[in-house]
Amino acid sequence: MSASNTTDFTNPSTFILLGIPGLEVAHVWISIPFCAMYIIAILGNFTILFIVKREPSLQGPMYYFLYMLAVSDLVLSTSTLPKMLSIFWFNSREINFSACLTQMYFIHCFLVIDSGILVAMALDCYVAICDPLRHSTILTNPVVAKIGLALLLRGGMLVLPYPFLARRWPYCRTNIIPHLFCEHMAVVKLACADVRISSYYGLSVAFMVMGLDVFFIAMSYIQILRAIFRLPTKDARLKTFGTCGSHICVILASYIPGLFSVLTHWFGHNVAVHFHILMANAYLLMPPMLHPIIYGVSTKQIRDRLLRLLTHKGM
Repeated sequence: MSASNTTDFTNPSTFILLGIPGLEVAHVWISIPFCAMYIIAILGNFTILFIVKREPSLQGPMYYFLYMLAVSDLVLSTSTLPKMLSIFWFNSREINFSACLTQMYFIHCFLVIDSGILVAMALDCYVAICDPLRHSTILTNPVVAKIGLALLLRGGMLVLPYPFLARRWPYCRTNIIPHLFCEHMAVVKLACADVRISSYYGLSVAFMVMGLDVFFIAMSYIQILRAIFRLPTKDARLKTFGTCGSHICVILASYIPGLFSVLTHWFGHNVAVHFHILMANAYLLMPPMLHPIIYGVSTKQIRDRLLRLLTHKGM
């Protein structure tokens, strides 16, 4: 065993990110889809930001929330992917202790913000379908701004104890993290102390955020479906439901990988380590890549604006 594994230290200056234990020889090949997902996420979300900013017809609550989601996804993916790729390509495994805690904070903070934005989008769909005449008076620009600020504060405050608790634990066993990024519990498990506070708090936040947000989204869509089924014709029902189709796809793309990641992390003790890590990365990488694709394909206004831009550049 190397000296770095056995030397006692209470304030490590650096952590070592192993990458994907057991799949080290395949790191270069694994980096190809990771890099592709990052490029798609960057290009797709910047395209969404550009179109929503430039197109006057897209100045409404749904598109403001989509703008927020694109910003959040850009921060989330950029917090993790560059370091992952440096591990894959250059074997650059060291990360400063403070940088590790900062990465931890941004990852979990913006996961919470992403989830909250999906709830806000469900609220927008609910008001637009169940009370369309008051939509513009209920979700005014100041209200949307306050919702965005509340979501930012919720994410920032809920996750703030993560790095503070992690910083106060003594790390006297090892500074090697068997992961691609500074995931909260992967770091805390290295501490040689009773870390049940961090463990229980992390589990509580994960289930509280995911559970409450999914509950509010489900309640919104129950009311939406009730309103849709009261419409007189099948065409009207399909057209109305189609307005929320992209949001439903985004919800599935966001929560299904997250649910599998949480369940395998907490209850899949017999699951291979590399599978845990791949699921955690799917939770981080897939939604930022899929969100702009889903909205770009399914939202007519965005699709038409993008086609006009491409046609104009082609000419």
